[in-house]
Amino acid sequence: QLQLVESGGGLVQPGGSLTLSCTASGFTLDYYGVGWFRQAPGKEREGVSCISSDDGSTFYAPSVTGRFTISRDNAKNTVYLQMNNLRPEDTAVYYCAADPRDWESSPLFQHSLPCLRPYDYWGQGTQVTVSS
Repeated sequence: QLQLVESGGGLVQPGGSLTLSCTASGFTLDYYGVGWFRQAPGKEREGVSCISSDDGSTFYAPSVTGRFTISRDNAKNTVYLQMNNLRPEDTAVYYCAADPRDWESSPLFQHSLPCLRPYDYWGQGTQVTVSS
């Protein structure tokens, strides 16, 4: 069974840090582009960050640039999202997703929205709550 599992969520105070993990089973994640998304209650899902499968290029939403870092550990078949200086507006369920396509070479690839791609696999999500 092909599966993605997120972990590492929890309750943290404003200004604190948290690291999320996205671990794959049934496939090798280093061949996939991986994205992190989040969805707050009553709001639409939004892209947070993504990392490519070939050269490891990374991208971030303006709201998290300078605070969040995405990275990949192929030996552990895992992608991480390190979150620093957390704010209450970061509260959401965080999801990871994987796409096997060479998306950067596709005519549908948009340089202005590099994380917008047809992800095939999604995890169940992990809750992040930022509150004092």
